[in-house]
Amino acid sequence: MKTPKYWQSNSLLSKILTPIGWLYGWATQLRLKLKQAPKADIPVICIGNITAGGTGKTPVSLSVAKMLATDMYHPFFLTRGYGGKLQNIMVNTKKHAAREVGDEPLLLAQQAPVVVNADRFEGAKLAVQEGADIAIMDDGFQNPSLHKDLSFLVFDGNYGIGNGKIIPAGPLRETFEDGIKRADALIILGKDKHNLAERCKLPVFFGHTEALQTTVSGNRVLAFAGIGHPQKFYHTLSQLGFDIVETIDFPDHHFYSKEELENILQKAKEQNAEVYTTGKDFVKIPPSLQKYINVLEIAVVWDNPDELLKFIKEKTAIKKS
Repeated sequence: MKTPKYWQSNSLLSKILTPIGWLYGWATQLRLKLKQAPKADIPVICIGNITAGGTGKTPVSLSVAKMLATDMYHPFFLTRGYGGKLQNIMVNTKKHAAREVGDEPLLLAQQAPVVVNADRFEGAKLAVQEGADIAIMDDGFQNPSLHKDLSFLVFDGNYGIGNGKIIPAGPLRETFEDGIKRADALIILGKDKHNLAERCKLPVFFGHTEALQTTVSGNRVLAFAGIGHPQKFYHTLSQLGFDIVETIDFPDHHFYSKEELENILQKAKEQNAEVYTTGKDFVKIPPSLQKYINVLEIAVVWDNPDELLKFIKEKTAIKKS
């Protein structure tokens, strides 16, 4: 789905939907209380959020995995594989397509091994069998199927928590107050424009995303994306100096048809523009068309990376294998 604009304001529609949001939030808390989460044989880090889409969880997950791997650990990702059909498997980027395992698992697999299973505990068991000494849950903060040894809540500093209401009235999966009760720390990407750090007593780690591409290969660009907040992607392209002649938005996790992609390429040709998309979208494009489409890769840059790694190691008590 695309992020509704009314999630950012206290509009009449948002007010009308508020009672449904209360029920959604109540159901979430009930589900979490009724199930006792089993503990895996390895530490589990959850990179989660309380808002629907677009906070930067996946770039954070990739960064944390890289940080741990550099320090000689063997992290595995655990994910449900949203949009995919296969379960309890190790992702093979040469064998599996996005429609089989989901888009984010293919992106995560570029950094570390990925196990796809909606039951995270079963996924953790497979990860241990395959040599993991720590697991990273990309999302899953509201999933009670596995005990978390360390839970981060990721926020986009510019967006914050929107209008502060629960789905469908706003972007929240649960209230900010309920969420921080189960979290160990906050991660805020960008400037904390909504003072979220001041609203809780948890440790807060700051960072921001930067494009890995630093040179502009062409001026005119047609950009498309199927992510929670596509405007962030377009803004990054503009900051790099690209002249964006057209943008095309798709729902989050959208699977592209060949016709849609060919139409995009034709529009770009007519406007003498290059085509750019995100890494999450690029993995869903058939190899035969990937050569015509550029991907803008981004990475998280931390204000204090050493402090973050120290915090992770202290909270999880990781032992090198």
